[in-house]
Order: sequence, then structure tokens, then C-alpha cells
Amino acid sequence: MRIETKTEKFDEPLHLESGRILESFELVYETYGELNEDKSNVIVICHALAGSHHAAGRYANEAKPGWWDKFIGDGKVIDTTKYFVICSNNIGSTFGSTNPLSIDPSTGKEYRFKFPILTISDVVRAQMKLYDRLGIEKAVAVIGGSMGGMQALCYSIEQPDFTDTVIAMATTAYTRPWAIAINKIAIESIRHDPAFKDGFYDPDDLQAQGLPGLAIGRMAGLIAYLSPELFNSKFGREYARTDGLYELFGRFEVERYLEYNSYSFPKVFDPLSYLYICKTMNIFDAGRNKDKLEDSFDKVKCNLHLISFKDDMLFFPEEMEEIRDIMIKLGKQDQITYKMVDSQSGHDSFLVEVEKFEDHVRDILKGK
Repeated sequence: MRIETKTEKFDEPLHLESGRILESFELVYETYGELNEDKSNVIVICHALAGSHHAAGRYANEAKPGWWDKFIGDGKVIDTTKYFVICSNNIGSTFGSTNPLSIDPSTGKEYRFKFPILTISDVVRAQMKLYDRLGIEKAVAVIGGSMGGMQALCYSIEQPDFTDTVIAMATTAYTRPWAIAINKIAIESIRHDPAFKDGFYDPDDLQAQGLPGLAIGRMAGLIAYLSPELFNSKFGREYARTDGLYELFGRFEVERYLEYNSYSFPKVFDPLSYLYICKTMNIFDAGRNKDKLEDSFDKVKCNLHLISFKDDMLFFPEEMEEIRDIMIKLGKQDQITYKMVDSQSGHDSFLVEVEKFEDHVRDILKGK
């Protein structure tokens, strides 16, 4: 599989939903496979909160491959011998695209808290500028899960002529109080961590030492991304072999898991980016600026395929069933499909249980 990672700089304004303007911006993106002559074999992949442009394949010095490597590659569901796949790092994210630690051209200093609030629509509009730059007028499909699923829904509503196929997984039409509450734990933990220094921390210090507040917020996220059943089967009541049962801070294996996967996170993910992305997710509402959610989904021209996961405790299946029901109510029953996967990995099932929905996606891409 051919992998290329590139950066595209836009010396043109990006007008944001908030009314603010990014005078210029950069997008880092990764491509897989070969673009055909008429540029008609493109599939767009949208990433989740902690994801990046590196969706598949493995860099030479990398221990783990890209986050959706089970899904994308030669001979896989998204077959890179057939399709040219693009995944952009969202603006606001920490992996190279314009974000709060980027330089504000008007001041010559890092944006920090002067960075604008972004919406999912802003993220998608930035990506559309990339496709326009690359001469890509239409995609075979747009696919994403979680926050990537929000982007996929946004494409279907706000860019209705860009693709005939949208696949949105483990997502919602608007963020409910439950998910906002989980994000609140991270927001408050970061803000009140002394090492955060009110947003004026030295990034090198965090890479070396981490940020406990972000780690704690990440723990809350991990609990929501998985499921009680998974915790039970994976950890049970096993106790860390190195810890004494009657030590105050002795740990169960589940505690050790949370520590291991959370305290390393701030060394690779910027806390300001995390705050801004949480805000972007929290304010997502596909029906905003409309009296009814139906008014937004009435704009959908493509075939919209929804995949939920039975034990998803972040965006529950009924949230996606609501979208299906709205489409049917609008008389668009021929444009909507819905599949609930009998999952066992919670919200993260769209990443790790690909084998349970890969045939379904293959059929969608074949037009079945």
C-alpha cells in the first residue's frame, strides 16, 4: 500500500460559523493507494477526537499501525488497490494541522486561548478546500466514526453533492448531556491542573512530564468508550500482582489499565487542543440554525448508512435510530439503512470489531 503524508497551506481566509476568521491555515493529510486519472476513486475518512490523519499503515519507527488499519489497506474493506483514500487531520487537532499552539499571523505569537471555537461544519469546510485544491470534485464515499461520524453527517447535509454514499458509525445528530458531562470531567481536570498554567504551559514540559489533569480526563473518556461487560470480561476482580491487597494505593488490574493508557496520553496530545475539540463535539447539532432536525436531514441527497453498536455507552444506538426515523418520516426510506452491531467493546467497537460490519460496508460500496 502506498502511503503519503503531506501538508497543505492555505493563504486564504476560512470563515467560521462563529463569525471569526482564520486568516490562513494548514492541513496535514495522509493518502493511501493511487488516484486514478479522472479522480473518481476517492474515499474520505474522518477521524475521531483523539485520532489523526494516520489512519492506516505503519511508519518505519512505529510500534502500532494507524488507528483504522483493520479497515483500510490492500485487499481490506476499504481496498487501497481500488480506492484512493484521504484522511485529514482536523483543524484544531494536535497532530500538525492549525491548532491552538499554531502561530497567529496577526500577532506572531501562539494562539493559545485566542484560537477560535470551531464547529464540525468548520472542520468539514476546511477539508473541502483541500479537495478543491487537489481537483477532487466528488468522492465515492465519506466514512467516519464518533466525531468522524459527526463529520460524515455534516457532509451529507451541508455538502450534499460531494458524495452519493455516507457511512456514519457510532455517532449522533447532536451531542446529549451524557457525553457533554463526560467531557466536562476532562475540561475541569485540565483547567485546574497547576501544570496547565492557565494555558501558558511549555509543551516540552508536558511531553516530558505529562499533565495529570488531562490523564484524569482521559480516564473518564476510556470508561465511556468501553462498556461494563468488557471491563468485567477483560479484568474481572483481578488484582495487580505487584501490589498488596491491603496497601491503600494497591490497584486492581482495571485501575492499572486506566493508569497505563491515560498517563501516557498527555505526552502525545496537547491539552489546549483537547479542550477545543471537546467544545467542538459538545456544540455539535446537525439541526442548529433550523427549527427542526428534520429540516437539516431534508437536504440529504446521498444514501446515508448508519451503523450503531449495541453496547455503545457514549452515543447510544437510539441516537442513530432517531436519524433513521427522521429520514423515513421525510420519505427518504430508500436513502437510509441502519445496522446495529452486536458489539462487545463499547463505543470503541467501530475501531476494534471491524469483522462484525466489514461485509456490510463492502456491500454498501458495491451498491448492494
